[in-house]
Amino acid sequence: MRIEVPRAVCEMVEHLETAGFETWTVGGAVRDAVRGSPGEREDWDLATRAHPAQVRRLFARTVPLGVEYGTVGVFGRDGVMYEVTTFRHDVITYGRKAVVAFAERLQDDLARRDFTVNAMAWHPGKHRLCDPHGGQRDLARGILRAVGTPSERFREDYLRVLRGLRFAGALGFEVEPETWAGMVEAAPGIPKLSVERIREELMKVLGGPRPSRALDLYQRSGAMAYVFPEIGRPFADDALAAVDAVPRHDPAARLTMLLLHGLGFIASLSAVSSLLVRLRFSNSEVEQIQSAFSGGLRPPKGVVHDAAARRRWTAKKGKVVMRHVFRVWRAAARTGVGQGAAVEQTVAAIEHDVDQGIPLSIQELAVAGRDLVALGWQPGPGIGRALRQLLEAVWEDSVPNDRAKLIEMAERMEPVGGT
Repeated sequence: MRIEVPRAVCEMVEHLETAGFETWTVGGAVRDAVRGSPGEREDWDLATRAHPAQVRRLFARTVPLGVEYGTVGVFGRDGVMYEVTTFRHDVITYGRKAVVAFAERLQDDLARRDFTVNAMAWHPGKHRLCDPHGGQRDLARGILRAVGTPSERFREDYLRVLRGLRFAGALGFEVEPETWAGMVEAAPGIPKLSVERIREELMKVLGGPRPSRALDLYQRSGAMAYVFPEIGRPFADDALAAVDAVPRHDPAARLTMLLLHGLGFIASLSAVSSLLVRLRFSNSEVEQIQSAFSGGLRPPKGVVHDAAARRRWTAKKGKVVMRHVFRVWRAAARTGVGQGAAVEQTVAAIEHDVDQGIPLSIQELAVAGRDLVALGWQPGPGIGRALRQLLEAVWEDSVPNDRAKLIEMAERMEPVGGT
């Protein structure tokens, strides 16, 4: 076997070993290379006998990513930062974290990893694969198997349940029966994890090639009930298929699609907000997904042919959110939930409005409050109401968004004072 490792990584391994510290490449990059799909990952991780302080002395540019756990970020000659971690073994585990100690042997480090396919190491100088747990064999057979005793491995860190479901879904692997039994047994421990770790895993699933496979495993293992306790019922198969239909590069829209099917469009936006806040999404993410959720699975009636209604509706959502809404509509139409013709008509009409420069707020009008003041208006709320009236006129195609035309219309309006 021969694995192509970036030259900068080979140089780092060589530098560490010249200093007397055994070093190997490990993790997902090795797994994908052994599997024959090296293009899926570009992040090469290193495991070494060197301790963090020794690593930092050996390299000019380093970042202390987690020195208490043995991890240092090292910039290679190619300008990329690689994680270099000291060989470790677990001392105490709590189900959501572990106390680790540095180890002397690579085999000890590999023995603490979650699945056999992730417990392989490649030495780029010796062109040697270290595979003490049969990861290469399991990759060839398409099997996901825990390292050691599955029930113990999952109790050490309940996140391994979600990671395993993601790996099996993304790789299209079968979960080995004892490993599956361990996952099902450990699923009730998921709430002990920090919500940030749960959210990160969920978004990795939604950013994968076919999230429906992992989400189906979430359901069958019982994990879904602990990730989304607010849903309270299983997702239908067509709901999971609809998530696949949303483009992979938009996991936020995929989450919107999942919530629309899970909570139903009639659910209150406060319920959606509560779920997202519990998972510690940022305020901007909550607002974005909440707005996309309110867009539903298909265009609302009346927005295709009524220009003013369409522009009011678009203004309420915002241009950024509309991109997510469009992806949800199109995915729903592809799965038979929405009408493709109506979706494309609506999308085309909204995109035409944007291309034509139709303003979506008074800030985008060709006139501003100072123009009304110059016409004799007194500063105050009345100016805001007048600008809103001008915006409505543009939306209704009564006047173009042209400064001269808008000023002409404003001159015919009765000036309002500042109260």
